[in-house]
Amino acid sequence: MILDPQRPIDGLDDSKKLTPARREALAPLIRERAIAFHLVVIEPERIDRLNIFQATLAGMREALQGLSIKPGHARIDGNKLPKDLPCSADAIVGGDALFAEISAASILAKVERDRLMVELDALYPEYGFASHKGYPTPEHLAALAKHGPCPAHRRSYAPVRAVMAPKLF
Repeated sequence: MILDPQRPIDGLDDSKKLTPARREALAPLIRERAIAFHLVVIEPERIDRLNIFQATLAGMREALQGLSIKPGHARIDGNKLPKDLPCSADAIVGGDALFAEISAASILAKVERDRLMVELDALYPEYGFASHKGYPTPEHLAALAKHGPCPAHRRSYAPVRAVMAPKLF
């Protein structure tokens, strides 16, 4: 995410601290005012193959590589940097609450993820993806236990593994 310092965006913050309505209101403003951004969706199969941490790092690297303008330096939320970045970078724990560009990227990512969850809900309504957004709520875990996993569930995720494990008794 490269933001235009001449076009600041009021109200940016850690996406988890914002209401869904506020994130939805900020997302088009971010898209309009950003100099460059690139969203990356990591499919469940890839997460299963790499593990969630390595898949997250790969997504960060691919997001930077996909920018239409090569950044000179990047700030990345977290405590570890991906390898082979196209520029120098700093890992910043809690960066989504400290730096506008990380906040903006976090908001766009969360809005996109929520949109994908609504699409999954239309395909697999029995799981309630639109309401829990893929998080392991009691309702989601109950649906998983009742129906088993759908193609959107990561097979490496412990609750999915648990319902897929053969019952011995």
